[in-house]
Amino acid sequence: MREDRAYVARIAARDFALALTFEETQPPLRQGNAGLSRKGPSPAQASYYYSVPQLATRGTLTIAGRARDVDGVAWLDHEWSSEYLATEARGWDWTGINLDDGGALMAFRIRDRAGAAYWAGGALRDAAGRVSVFVPGDVRFVPLRTWRSPRTDLEYPVAMRVQATSLDVTLEPAFDDQELDARASVGTVYWEGAVTARRDGRAIGGGYLELTGYGAPLKL
Repeated sequence: MREDRAYVARIAARDFALALTFEETQPPLRQGNAGLSRKGPSPAQASYYYSVPQLATRGTLTIAGRARDVDGVAWLDHEWSSEYLATEARGWDWTGINLDDGGALMAFRIRDRAGAAYWAGGALRDAAGRVSVFVPGDVRFVPLRTWRSPRTDLEYPVAMRVQATSLDVTLEPAFDDQELDARASVGTVYWEGAVTARRDGRAIGGGYLELTGYGAPLKL
């Protein structure tokens, strides 16, 4: 639920509860060409897509009946399309990073059935608000380390080097086991987890890395 320039989330799960407010600190970042983000060589392979980085987050986390105050920085994505993925593609690698200087990075690559790059894109908004939009040749994802799930036996490249034009960062997971089994809902198993972005060994931001299609080709 959005209230003016804020989003409100109330989640009551079996073992914990969240009550959070996310306030916008900068305008939404429209991905691709003014919000139209290509996902393949065909014009039909595209989505409407915007991000809201650097959300000032505060609220309460309740565990075992004990509430504690929490605060931080969050990222919101909103994306919709008539096609999830080209038939030639297997899955994607995606990251969204809130940079410590106030900037924001989104980068993705879609992999073909053999695991090679099929398409790529993203955007960088620097601390001054200048936006650079990436085309496929700008973006590289280079696996640095893998982790094998003890449940599904799938192997994921949980540490990545991401290069996008002059930007060069490494992503390290907060912990390796962040696999999600969503076969009961969207019908797939994938890895999505919190990561720290580093440049020259120094932490420069934090966010998420998503890895799909590392088992069977993704079908949604």
